[in-house]
Amino acid sequence: MERMSTTPAHRLVQSQKVSIALPDERRRGLLKVPGLFALGSLAVLSLGESMPAWAQTQSGSTKDDISILNVALGLEYQAIAAYQVGAESGLLQKPVLDTAVKFQNHHKAHAQVLAGTVSKLGGSPVMAKKPSEYSFPTGQLKTQADVLRFAAGLEKGATAAYLGVLPNFYNRDLTKAAGSILGDEAMHWAVLLHALGDDPVPGAFVG
Repeated sequence: MERMSTTPAHRLVQSQKVSIALPDERRRGLLKVPGLFALGSLAVLSLGESMPAWAQTQSGSTKDDISILNVALGLEYQAIAAYQVGAESGLLQKPVLDTAVKFQNHHKAHAQVLAGTVSKLGGSPVMAKKPSEYSFPTGQLKTQADVLRFAAGLEKGATAAYLGVLPNFYNRDLTKAAGSILGDEAMHWAVLLHALGDDPVPGAFVG
């Protein structure tokens, strides 16, 4: 993490969860959103325990950062659709359904900020796909526990992806923001494990 400068040239963008040092006017407003996390989770159903190759690629420019953020944005849209599948399955009891909708709203907020950040960096945000374009295992969701494990795998994969991408951003402000969201995704994962009756903190390390 880069150190905060105490010089007047630095300004702070603050939300409830993250403060980001912005060294110059060109970066004013980067990842700024009151009351929300500054960057989205990298949620994807296919991640499982493995770290995706794109999360291990070292960025050498703002253009590379935009590519990483756009992949993350596409995966945010996938996560939003996945939680919608769970919410509409009819398998979730009221308290669990409320939690699923809350987590989906987190992903919606993340997607909004990711898209805004891509634009601020001079890129074009990717667009969401139609729900039918995702290959969700809907036929395998027979019980509430099935839906919870489906979501827990998604959040575990998001946590692993953030661990991989943290050191790779060219813009170090993105690294600091991504670290705050890593904690958010780990909390999602822990809550879902607890709801399943599993150990919410299964080890001393994640990834």
